[in-house]
Amino acid sequence: MYRILPLALILAACSGAEPRYLIDTPVQAGSARLRVATLEVREVSLPAYAEASEILLEGEDGGLTQIDNALWADDPSRAVTLAIADHIGRASTATVAAEPWPLEEDAQAAVQVTVAQMVARADGTVALSGQYAISSYDRVVRERIERFAISVPLAEATPAGIAQATGAAIAQLSGEITARLSR
Repeated sequence: MYRILPLALILAACSGAEPRYLIDTPVQAGSARLRVATLEVREVSLPAYAEASEILLEGEDGGLTQIDNALWADDPSRAVTLAIADHIGRASTATVAAEPWPLEEDAQAAVQVTVAQMVARADGTVALSGQYAISSYDRVVRERIERFAISVPLAEATPAGIAQATGAAIAQLSGEITARLSR
């Protein structure tokens, strides 16, 4: 019993109390009429460095460095996927859900986002770029692949500032997807 106590104390001391930050997109209510009634947002593909739980910042030399004691509150791929689905759902008249599609009848269309870059840059911006594909099983909408490149200024180069700018960039991307699906 007494041998286990020191081990338990060491493990408790090692479990850090790092603050965790949400990727929080600005809430935007709207009523954009999409050309589909139902839309599935497939799991967003992120580069390896952006999938990690650590919050990174680009240095002057271009290297990405972890910000001390700062972690994302959720798995970044999951958080970005849910944020896009939530944003499109709130901004449109469509029923939108993240993969896996929860309803019995398939969605009329799906969006697959592949992120090439999601990084807090040394120049004081968050860069989000890549492409998204719109697919439609029944050809309700024209299938296509669109590229995106979004840059949002960082209010401050802190974990909270990076989280806020990342959320704003994801909201912009979601707005672009919503606009494409409403044409």
